[in-house]
Amino acid sequence: MWALRRGDRVAATARKLAMLDDLLQRYGDSVLPLTLDVNDSAAVAVAVDTATTRFGGLDVVVNNAGYGLFGAVEELDLDDLRAQFETNVIGALSVTQAVLPTLRHQGSGHIVQISSTGGIGAFPTLGGYNAPKWALEALSESLAQELVGTGVSVTIVEPSGFATDWGGPSAARPEPLPQYDDARAGMNEYHRTASPGDPVAAAEALLRVLDAEQPPLRVLFGAGMVEFVEQLYADRLDGWRAWRDVTEIAGRTPDRW
Repeated sequence: MWALRRGDRVAATARKLAMLDDLLQRYGDSVLPLTLDVNDSAAVAVAVDTATTRFGGLDVVVNNAGYGLFGAVEELDLDDLRAQFETNVIGALSVTQAVLPTLRHQGSGHIVQISSTGGIGAFPTLGGYNAPKWALEALSESLAQELVGTGVSVTIVEPSGFATDWGGPSAARPEPLPQYDDARAGMNEYHRTASPGDPVAAAEALLRVLDAEQPPLRVLFGAGMVEFVEQLYADRLDGWRAWRDVTEIAGRTPDRW
């Protein structure tokens, strides 16, 4: 909505077009409403072609499809996990592959992948959600290196908890095992006491990223997230350093055995 307010034109996608009625009423022809399920690669191709034709090109592509999957690793249903990867990774990849020929031909454009702080660290009872976000980060970082010199940028947005439907009715929850009740209770307490971010503020922040002359590969969204990540990586570095002697043993060449 912030992009529309400042006069940008937007191809907005949703699985149900009724969800876009408010935008259409407010912004009229500045909005191109498109029905899209990112798990349907044929529909992705049609949507990208329609948007490109309507606007004469593409400036920014945001991959934001996703939903929550809650449960300890032992509890996870394999079909639920496959669906997570289909939406959070394969769906984003499908959109990315569909827009790349246009962006490379233009010699410009910006692909934004909405990841999560759960794409940097992993949390109890969220492994099934964290895993595809880690995969999305890896694909996106490789893509950014592959696009050097093309004029196309990639940014991975890593939000903390925000007031969205991520954990609502769309989320998947397997049958719980009592052995993980404590871990579940701990995360529930964390979510209960945490202050969720405001999606409107996140949208304003994203526009600042998009307008930057040199946009970042990664950007954190949420209060205190820089400090959180600094501690996360400090702990990892401490662990790697503590086991450096084992690391060096594993790296010996045969003539040094």
